[in-house]
Amino acid sequence: MRKILEFSKGWKFTKDVTDGAAVGAKWDEVDLPHTWNNVDGQDGGNDYYRGTCMYAKKFAKPELSAGQRVIIEFLGAELSAKVTFNNKELANHEAGFSTFRVDVTDYLEDDNMLTVAVDNSATDRIYPQKADFTFYGGLYREVNMIIVEENHFEIIKDGTTGIKITPVVDLASKSADIKCEAWTVGGDKVVFTIADKNAEANVVDGYASCDIHMEGIHLWDGVNDPFLYDVKADLVSASNTCDEVSTRIGLRKYEFDKERGFILNGKEYPLRGVSRHQDRAGVGNALTKAMHDEDMEIIKEIGANTIRLAHYQHAQYFYDLCDENGMIVWAEIPFITQFMPNGYDNTILQMRELVTQCYHHPSIICWGLSNEITASGSITDELYANHKALNDLCHKMDETRVTTMAHAFMLEPEDKLIEMADLGSYNLYYGWYLGELEENDEFFDDYHKNFPNRIIGFSEYGADANPAYQSANPEKGDYTETYQCVYHEHILKCINERPFLWATHVWNMFDFAADGRDEGGKNGQNQKGLVTMDRKLKKDAFYVYKANWNKTDKFVHVCGRRYKDRAESETEVKVYSNLDEVTLFVDGNEVATAKTEMGTAVFKVAISGNHVVEARANDGSNVLKDIIEIQKVDEPNPDYAMLNKEAVVNWFDKDTIDPNYFSINDTLGALKENPQSAAIVNNLMAKLMASRGEVAQATAGNKTLEKMLNKMTLVALLKQAGDAVPAEMVTQLNDTLQKIKK
Repeated sequence: MRKILEFSKGWKFTKDVTDGAAVGAKWDEVDLPHTWNNVDGQDGGNDYYRGTCMYAKKFAKPELSAGQRVIIEFLGAELSAKVTFNNKELANHEAGFSTFRVDVTDYLEDDNMLTVAVDNSATDRIYPQKADFTFYGGLYREVNMIIVEENHFEIIKDGTTGIKITPVVDLASKSADIKCEAWTVGGDKVVFTIADKNAEANVVDGYASCDIHMEGIHLWDGVNDPFLYDVKADLVSASNTCDEVSTRIGLRKYEFDKERGFILNGKEYPLRGVSRHQDRAGVGNALTKAMHDEDMEIIKEIGANTIRLAHYQHAQYFYDLCDENGMIVWAEIPFITQFMPNGYDNTILQMRELVTQCYHHPSIICWGLSNEITASGSITDELYANHKALNDLCHKMDETRVTTMAHAFMLEPEDKLIEMADLGSYNLYYGWYLGELEENDEFFDDYHKNFPNRIIGFSEYGADANPAYQSANPEKGDYTETYQCVYHEHILKCINERPFLWATHVWNMFDFAADGRDEGGKNGQNQKGLVTMDRKLKKDAFYVYKANWNKTDKFVHVCGRRYKDRAESETEVKVYSNLDEVTLFVDGNEVATAKTEMGTAVFKVAISGNHVVEARANDGSNVLKDIIEIQKVDEPNPDYAMLNKEAVVNWFDKDTIDPNYFSINDTLGALKENPQSAAIVNNLMAKLMASRGEVAQATAGNKTLEKMLNKMTLVALLKQAGDAVPAEMVTQLNDTLQKIKK
């Protein structure tokens, strides 16, 4: 019978891949999971090591019975892996996020050497290559040794489990017809068992198939009741069971409505949730099961019922957690940002392995074809053909699920690519990168009016927040925790008023590494998370979602605990709670009681010294409390703002600017009309793009984006640029523009 043995301990690792370099004392000892970019991939500068590193493991030949095979299973090697066994190259896998297996049986010796050359170098063939996250190199998931009998379920092709279980649910009769398929190497028949039902099928040319009908089924009903059935398949040869595999399935039926959004098991089920990257501060993507568990608990706490697992295949362990906890999942491949004509085959490989390996997860409802793939260029016939091939492949492999795409906000809704997938979704950042918050509302209203028969969702939205930055007057681009709250309060209202959105996903649940970023007071991080990258701090905006989505765990949260020093005489105190009413106390004295609206209550408080601010709310059984401490200061705390913010604001308020000459108060469009001012602006834009990393640089030349940016004033752009533009440069820039006559 099949044995699965842990194979992640006792590896050797080196960055020295000189030809002929022997495994020796100079190699580091490591256990898996492991990445070599857990530090340099998170510190900014876009200079983390991308290249080939070597892993090696010595092991003795296991005891084998006649005919048994030895398979090495790799759960993740980014971006590609070349496997050599006893000096014989056996595999070259070019998909950094999926499982692959290598049969080493025919090359076994008494003492064996397994080496894996893992490579995350830049290439024009393997996705991803340009994206706003770090491409960690390494054997960052576990490795197993699997021993199977001579007759066994297929185990090599596309990382398959060897079986495929497809349920079709009839809600009216509370029944399900389940097609059971298996692919084998040898064997006479396969016996399938689901609950108290079983059926068997003869193996013909390595394939077996039968059907099971079930009455009185227990539905998998999302977070309300994520019930799972165990499925077991036994391979029988000469009347003996020689192999066994198992999986779990959930019986559910879902659909999408152009007005009502997502429908689960015949009932409206608004999908409101978050996106997640698989990394963590100081760890990179080499996550442990305990870290996956913690992420799921935090996502459950906020009250989400859907997760977009971006932008690649995640660990099977986390998909299992989604099944068990009733999360609805968007699964996707890293076909992202920049189209590479030479990467066609790679997208097909990654999608084939994603669908094969994730087919049985009831949490997954859609396959994501690409993300913002038009951001860095126009749509070509090759790009369109690549998407058509992926869409056709998904439907051929899986007739039960839909396809979707996440479109960059620069992609015009009229573009034919929009209708390629079954569903569409947009990544919009109005109110952060450009534009105003209200433009998110306007976009979806116009889209729904102009394309009433399309299904549309909100796949990304967010605003960066450094918890150290605070403000009494938050504004777009200031990176304050305060503005992040303003942003998400608005978006929550936008979403609630538009039930036709099939799903919405906050970008992001957690801050994550993007080594190309150097902004917002932190290098190497995208700070749009509602929780910090180390999972130790939940930003204030986390709690506005918890107040609206989590109706079970009653709480009260006072915002602004990191905004202790306050220069204003009257300050705003904001409280988030999922209770109807909140009472505020200052220094033990009751100030006011307010009803919460969309989980929010706002108070005005006069301050003159040191104060203890307390919010109380009664859940019917207990009085819930939260306390912060604040103090009145004479001047704003400079640690609460980016270095250049005050310089930019001062220029904006200056009344000595000559309107007959250009200044930072002019729009980018107006500045570009003059050759002299255009040269200055173009140089500045190049610098700002560089500070945002390769993704931002890749969008240079996008006509739709350029049209949007041209409406912005230069001062608005400078405010959002943060410390990428030093204060003295703001002065020099304006002085230079004031010498150019309009």
